[in-house]
Amino acid sequence: MVKYDCPFDKSTQEEAEKELRETSEIRESALEKIQEWIEKNPRIETCRTDPSFLLRFLRTKKFSMMQAQEALERYLLLRQTYGSMMFLKLDVQEPRMQELLDEGYLFAVPGRDKYGRRIIIARPGAFDMDKYANTDMCRIHGVTYETLMEDEENQVRGYVHFCDGAGVAVRMLSLFTPKEAVRIVKNGERTLPMRHKEVHVINVHPSVKFAMDFAMTLVSEKIRKRVKLHSNVEEVHEHIDKSLLPKEYGGTIPMAEMIESWKKELLGKREMLLSNDDMRVREDLFSEGARQGAVSALRGGCGPQNDIMAGSFRKLAID
Repeated sequence: MVKYDCPFDKSTQEEAEKELRETSEIRESALEKIQEWIEKNPRIETCRTDPSFLLRFLRTKKFSMMQAQEALERYLLLRQTYGSMMFLKLDVQEPRMQELLDEGYLFAVPGRDKYGRRIIIARPGAFDMDKYANTDMCRIHGVTYETLMEDEENQVRGYVHFCDGAGVAVRMLSLFTPKEAVRIVKNGERTLPMRHKEVHVINVHPSVKFAMDFAMTLVSEKIRKRVKLHSNVEEVHEHIDKSLLPKEYGGTIPMAEMIESWKKELLGKREMLLSNDDMRVREDLFSEGARQGAVSALRGGCGPQNDIMAGSFRKLAID
């Protein structure tokens, strides 16, 4: 077993115990059990076994061993099945990723809020549909989320999302078919081991609000209650300290400066993200439903028969 040195201060340790039932004894026992399970699992060929990686699954499942094991298998199968779309070759230095970063499509701001959470800024209106494909959108999200998940404090404290819908029109909905969108939303909640604490949205155009309303029917009630639509950024300041937001949204630090800081953070995790491509599973040992459904955790609805990689992806590019 790899030795684990807890990186948390007293406050984060207390939060982990309160929110996730995590104590040093529980953590040590869980890590030993899940590492042994990976070694003996015929479906897993290669997988990271470092504590930071394994704890992201244990923590999101509040140290329920069975649920954490299921989540890890689901994640590994999803990576392999749809790797070229969202999980493989997540290189921040790739020109299209650099461009989307520079344009401020998606980034995490420096620092943490009063609860220790990272704030993720999304500006979908900065996504030029004439220049980028839907795979570029998926991959920049992959780069962002995988980098953030490497930080153990994020695993405990969770994330706050701030989305500015300015510039988004109905045309953007053509990037994905409805059933593809269903899979993405479902996997976003159920497969990625992230703790989404709050979502604040402004500038939702009436023409696309119906799509957001539809998306809300796909997520759990817990997540629905955490999504708030606001009429202006001043309302957001009641929930997010405006000093943490870019200057363009009431803060003091210009967005471009925040993005440069974020790019340095991404570079620091670049090699780790690329090394994740070495993880492999035996797809033939998974159930037919898991393989065909890409472990989307769907319960009814569109079912497993519609592969997410099929359909009318706009300018789909497979590596």
